[in-house]
Order: sequence, then structure tokens, then C-alpha cells
Amino acid sequence: MSTVPKIQAFAPEVLEQLRAIDSCTVSNAIERLNIRLRNEGFADSSVRCLSPALPPMVGYAVPGRIRTSEAPTTRHWYYRSMDWWHYILTIPAPRVIVMQDVDERPGLGALFGEIHAQIGRALDCAGYVTNGTVRDLQGLARAHQHIFAAGVAVSHAYAHVVDFGEPVEVGGMTVRPGDLLHGDLNGVLSVPAMAAARIPKMAAEVMAEERDLLQLCQAPEFTLEKLRAHIDEIGRA
Repeated sequence: MSTVPKIQAFAPEVLEQLRAIDSCTVSNAIERLNIRLRNEGFADSSVRCLSPALPPMVGYAVPGRIRTSEAPTTRHWYYRSMDWWHYILTIPAPRVIVMQDVDERPGLGALFGEIHAQIGRALDCAGYVTNGTVRDLQGLARAHQHIFAAGVAVSHAYAHVVDFGEPVEVGGMTVRPGDLLHGDLNGVLSVPAMAAARIPKMAAEVMAEERDLLQLCQAPEFTLEKLRAHIDEIGRA
């Protein structure tokens, strides 16, 4: 485990504003700000939302790596890894646990179930993101945890934490300690620190443009000529 890097924490009102925006609109705002490549910064379709009824999730990433196919050499199971639980508290709240399953066959067993979720909730964790699996969906629902995973497994198998505190990759998305994550039923993405405070304003502009375009599409007098004129007007703005 490495030393914990300096993490930029944002004002609570910024986090609240981000929670009020859906993840697709957050993604649109990031694209509009043109601050990173459009093919990075989000988990691909191999990681899907398993808690679609919950409102958007916002939190700082707590990354680690797990294995489930072989027993840990230390014989310390997931719930006995006190160094892991202590590490979680080094990241600002609200927190999002991000676990890369590094097995050759990710998802054979599941680390995260109701017990892990309730411990996480007690430690101000809002959700869990993994390229592996989770278990006990009823228990996870009771814990009100946001879940993003490749699927569901019935067993823990040999689930254990291998290491933590280093960058991980989940669904093609690189996640570093303290990265600000946003997710909902559409998926999960990272929010560039340099843009977090600017996204709500840009998102409002994007949503206003989309409302105008939708109104045009639904109007009885819609024509392709009006559509082109509207698009040209947006391009000049």
C-alpha cells in the first residue's frame, strides 16, 4: 500500500448540485468543457448499475484489488482486514469503494454483500463499483448502497482484499484514490477535479438546449429545415 496522496475535497454544495444531475448530463457537460478525451473517464457496459431506483451517487473513490478464486495466503477474510477498513477512513466522505477483481476469471465469487455493505454504510460509503460480482441483492437494497458490477454471484468463494491505495481499472475506467465519482442507472464515471465546480452550470446550459430541441421535435410544425436552423443556432452560441 502506498502513502495516501493529497485529495481535493469539494464544498458540500458542489456535491449536492452534482447529485441533482443525471450521469448522462454530467458526461455531456464534461464533453462540452473539452477537458479530456471522450473515450475515457467512464466505465463501459461490462459494469452496469444494479441499483437503478436510487438517485445519483457522488463520492470519493477508495480503490483496491480483490481475488476470489484462491484462498488468501494470510487466511484473513474480507471482514477481518482491519487495515482495509482503516484505509477507507483516509479518504474524504462520502466514499465509493472501487474494487478491481484481478482474477483471471473475474466474478467467480463476490466480496460485497449485505455485511460488507452495512460496514461500508457505517463508514460513510455511498456505493460499490467493481468489474467483478456482488451477492445478496435484497441485503444490498436494505443497505441503500449504489451498486455497479458485472453481475451477481451466489458465493463469496475465496473473496479477499489483495491490496489497496493504488490506481485500479474497472470497466476500462482508471480510478485513483480520491477521484470524484458520479453514477446512476446509466452508469458510472469520474468527474475531473478541475471541472467539478463548473459542471452544474454547464449541465444547466446543456439541459436548456435539450429542452428547446425536444420542444421543436414535438411541435406539429417540425421540419428538417427548422431542425438545421436550430442546430446552427446552438453552434453559434
